[in-house]
Amino acid sequence: MHKILVVDDNADAAESLAMLLQLAEHETVTAFSGPEAIETARRIRPRAIFLDIGLPGMNGYEVAKVLRADPDLAGIVLIALTGWGGDGDQQRATDAGFDYHLTKPAALDQVFEVLAHLTEKAPG
Repeated sequence: MHKILVVDDNADAAESLAMLLQLAEHETVTAFSGPEAIETARRIRPRAIFLDIGLPGMNGYEVAKVLRADPDLAGIVLIALTGWGGDGDQQRATDAGFDYHLTKPAALDQVFEVLAHLTEKAPG
């Protein structure tokens, strides 16, 4: 259905979500750092990115800002998938350019609700 990039410095978390998305018939690619996420997004042009905020070095907010500044990538749907769910975190994610903010561990129905919206939100 859609090509989706999953970015998390926890390889088990990234691979688990990627497998879940594959079961829902999506094509997935994983990345484990901010710079790798940007390079991979430029190379594969995913429809959506599940992006951990708490990446070491270059965090998810910084990655989102880089992606949103690139006209070729600005239409990618960005989903923050993070342990950061406190007051202000959702607004900070929105300000950085995220379309959705899910707090770990995200419920499966939340993940599938976001996926259902991918067909509604036109790329670019």
